[in-house]
Amino acid sequence: MAATTTAPHSSMTAVLSAFDFHPATRVVFGPGALERLGDLVREYGGARVLLVTDPGLKAVGHPLRARDILMRAGCEVYLYDAVEENPTTKHVGHCLEFARQHVINFIVAVGGGSAMDCAKGVNFLLTNGGKMSDYKGFGLAKKPMLPSVGVPTSSGTGSEAQSYALIADEKTHLKMACGDRKAAFVAAILDPELTVSLPPGVTAISGIDAITHAVESYVSLRRSLLSQALSREAWQLLAGSFERVLSTPSDVVARGQMQLGANLAGMAIENSMLGAAHATANPLTAHYGITHGVAVGIMIQHVIRFNSVIVGSLYANLAQDVGLRLDPNGDPGETLALRINTYLHAAGLPTRLRDCGVSSGIFEVLADEACHQWTGKFNPRPVGEAEFISLYRSAY
Repeated sequence: MAATTTAPHSSMTAVLSAFDFHPATRVVFGPGALERLGDLVREYGGARVLLVTDPGLKAVGHPLRARDILMRAGCEVYLYDAVEENPTTKHVGHCLEFARQHVINFIVAVGGGSAMDCAKGVNFLLTNGGKMSDYKGFGLAKKPMLPSVGVPTSSGTGSEAQSYALIADEKTHLKMACGDRKAAFVAAILDPELTVSLPPGVTAISGIDAITHAVESYVSLRRSLLSQALSREAWQLLAGSFERVLSTPSDVVARGQMQLGANLAGMAIENSMLGAAHATANPLTAHYGITHGVAVGIMIQHVIRFNSVIVGSLYANLAQDVGLRLDPNGDPGETLALRINTYLHAAGLPTRLRDCGVSSGIFEVLADEACHQWTGKFNPRPVGEAEFISLYRSAY
């Protein structure tokens, strides 16, 4: 009897998608890891260091501690601490002027996503010249860039794991995603002890932001098996520790899980991008000053429901990961959206746009701007102006 043969791995090739994964950043994790900053900077050739941070951290002392650690390692340190939330081209310009005065050869960012985005923006302009809009997109820096280290003091953006700087245009308020592999940090230091001092509101808002990153990157059009593994592990870490860090802020283990979760979600974004929740959130921040984490937290629930007709089985995975029971005849997206809503309530954050002072009369304007956001094109279900208006109405 003749044997039958099949092509090797035929069952797998039908479900595997191609991807190109470039891990660029070394990750140093652990309580007290900040003490390794000086040695790391020296290892990568740093001597004259621009230390980028924000004034809000001065009270807890993280920037000065980082400066002292660098100085003990023999570095000259130039501290720039005027970064504001959601940095614009103006903020990058001010920091750039400061950096040029001191002929630096290394950059360290200590803080949240704003400090890290600003540091990356300065790196683009200091080494390659021009203006930020010249680098909107990916891979447009032609010259080498300075080595840099990111030290997140919150568990939110995951910017330390990404090669993109998100900088808003000072006039239009539209965020520009300026990416280049050379802009990625050579190393990221994840020290959960740095996040213990976060105010409760910042812990909540940054945590919701990270949770949204994990959920959106898991279902995005550019998802791959590897990026989904990162997203799903991030989701499990974040969902499993979010309420714990709210109730017990001093729990370093839970803080570490949040920080690792945010970092893994950032790695996932680097390889899969985001979706409609971020596209709808940025105009809300531009027009109403709604903090980014609040805006994405409100919008992600409705984006999940909208997307569920396409990626409901993926949302079912995330729901089951946190022990939610699914109705065989129900919508897994609804179940997951309700869980996100409980996180917002636990954090004391608004759950509706009307609670943030948003007017329903501006939905068309917001939707038009959402159409120009880069993240929307990676949403698993196509979105245009009509869909964005519907999402805003659902969230109202």
